[in-house]
Amino acid sequence: MSRARPAVVIAAIAVAIAAVIVVAVINVVGATPRALRTPNLSSIASSRQAPKIPAHGAYIGAWVRPELYDQASRIAAVDGLQSQLGRRLAIVHAYLTWRGAFPTQSDLAALRQGSMLLLSWTGTNSSAVASGAYDSFIRQRARAIKATGKPVFLEWRWEMNRSNLSGVVGSPAEFIAAWRHVRAIFAQQHVDNVAWVWCPTAQGFAPGGNAAAYYPGNAEVDWICADAYPGFGPYQPFASTVQSFLRWASHHPKPVMIGEYGVPLSYPPRQRAQWLRASAQTVQADPQIKAVVYFDADPIGSVASDSFGLAGHTPALQEFRAIADSRYFNPGDARLSG
Repeated sequence: MSRARPAVVIAAIAVAIAAVIVVAVINVVGATPRALRTPNLSSIASSRQAPKIPAHGAYIGAWVRPELYDQASRIAAVDGLQSQLGRRLAIVHAYLTWRGAFPTQSDLAALRQGSMLLLSWTGTNSSAVASGAYDSFIRQRARAIKATGKPVFLEWRWEMNRSNLSGVVGSPAEFIAAWRHVRAIFAQQHVDNVAWVWCPTAQGFAPGGNAAAYYPGNAEVDWICADAYPGFGPYQPFASTVQSFLRWASHHPKPVMIGEYGVPLSYPPRQRAQWLRASAQTVQADPQIKAVVYFDADPIGSVASDSFGLAGHTPALQEFRAIADSRYFNPGDARLSG
């Protein structure tokens, strides 16, 4: 048996190392995640009035931070982004405190223009909810949502796995009991225009996370969701942020929504556009993802790594417009323009 010459051996080692580096770079950049199994969503039954699951493609929406927190400013903020995109949003995200007024003028404006609401309702103490202490109020809220006669995505106590919410959310068992109690009341009120969206943080599915423990079960959830942000530090692609969540979701026959996501202002302008482009590629590579909702805001007092606004940041806004204009993010036969 002849022995390979040292130069040949060294060259072979170099090729092997290069291959490892290429794989590592692909994993870091993460434009397209590893292929996952896709549950069959076509057989899922839903109410005629509730938000529909797109047969192909995904809805796109946003929360847009208003200049002032009054109704006129909220409407103007959504109108402003829609004008920049050249289309209306399929989903308008609205946040609702436990006893906040509903529907507001801005909620009705979104529904009148043909958008669906993603209503993030804070909830309150899980044990108190499950005990029946708030049944009368929950019935009132259920009737108000039903009375809109429009499709509504309802997130009850989103990001319930955050440690700073434990005093209100309680244990996973307490949260699940409250979720089931609220949903049962809505069913008793014959609310048929709501899709129930369960939405922890994507980070809660990473090793050591406990998001899955809060899952009420397939019979209690219509859409599986996660809020996905890169976090502090150097560039982190969307694909790596959602990878663990999407792997978990692939074992549940439910459509997936990304309820909040955003690219930090701490990234350079061109890199922000690259991040958005790669995020769209990740969504298109996973047919289970049926909706994405951007968090278009620079919270007051926040640092650049915790700011995600699009206005005035031309490369990112142009990229987001290109994504919103693509056929994939306009499910159905017609564009969602006008």
